[in-house]
Amino acid sequence: MDLTSGRSVFHNADLVFPIASSIKVAVLAELYHQAERARAGTAGKATLTDVYTMNAADLVEESPVLAGLTPGVSRVTNRDLAAFMVTASDNAATNVLIARLGMENVNALLEAQGLKETRLRRVMLDLEAARQGRENTSTPREMAAFLEALYRGKVAQRPLTDDLFKLLSAPKEKYIPRGLPAETVAANKPGWLDGVRTDSGIVFAKDRPFVLSVMTTYVADETAAERAIARIAAAAYRVFDRLGRSSPYGRALSPR
Repeated sequence: MDLTSGRSVFHNADLVFPIASSIKVAVLAELYHQAERARAGTAGKATLTDVYTMNAADLVEESPVLAGLTPGVSRVTNRDLAAFMVTASDNAATNVLIARLGMENVNALLEAQGLKETRLRRVMLDLEAARQGRENTSTPREMAAFLEALYRGKVAQRPLTDDLFKLLSAPKEKYIPRGLPAETVAANKPGWLDGVRTDSGIVFAKDRPFVLSVMTTYVADETAAERAIARIAAAAYRVFDRLGRSSPYGRALSPR
């Protein structure tokens, strides 16, 4: 999705996919949505500075940051938890935030944005819920629309939105950034499960930012799926980089 012109290119855009950790974008958005309402005086809403004391009972697998904290001693804020969630994909930090924000509130936010298939149905690593069919899902079209809504300030206003994208832009090796020049900022959240690879985000190509959402499932070769996402990102970047450097007639106006 071209964030300058509004034009989009879709392929299988309305298929429903399991999106793994990419659903954490919705949790992040609800935190900033509640923080904005708290600043406006609404009682009972989470703020970025609410404090969490590390509780060993909250630990689940793939929680590299919280597992290194000292139970009963280490104290962090909701914003810290959000940073752990989107930079290290820390599952325990995500689950703590879901409990604090309310799963129903995350889904209410998604519904308010007109999203029908994007839903948070379980906490991270709840295998029993997954076996029962309660999977976190979305479609490429809906994730693109949600990221555009965040970019346009429809969920939270500046400077909160700027801070949200600052967290989401932390350097990552997965999967969209692999195909981009090192200096390019990508605000993305990849996701991975057995047989699933996804990534959705905004790539801030100079003078021509764009949204990219790629979802794969029934994957036999997960490495190949990861390479495919990176190749799609690289191809899209080349287009938008050229658009950002060109006149309406296609003349390049800035040096390489």
